[in-house]
Amino acid sequence: MGEREGLIGRIRHLGRASNVPDEPPTTSTRGPDQDQLSALETRIAHLEHLVYGLQDSVHRETTRLGERIDEIEARTQPAALGRALSDDARERGL
Repeated sequence: MGEREGLIGRIRHLGRASNVPDEPPTTSTRGPDQDQLSALETRIAHLEHLVYGLQDSVHRETTRLGERIDEIEARTQPAALGRALSDDARERGL
């Protein structure tokens, strides 16, 4: 759960950081269409940042789970399982 909370915090941080426009308007004769276009461009940039962050997060999580599955598969191979059972029996004195 801590990893999930960290991810949510990073996404929120990106959202707050990208709410500030990068460039001020260059001309003072902007019409309502230009203002809407500028607002949409800012929003799209913000959404792109969120998507990139989500893609990175999904990739990291997929890699982590893939490694964990590989580890579990290696531990459940007959030879490894036999060694683990033998070691456990010795430790318990069976």
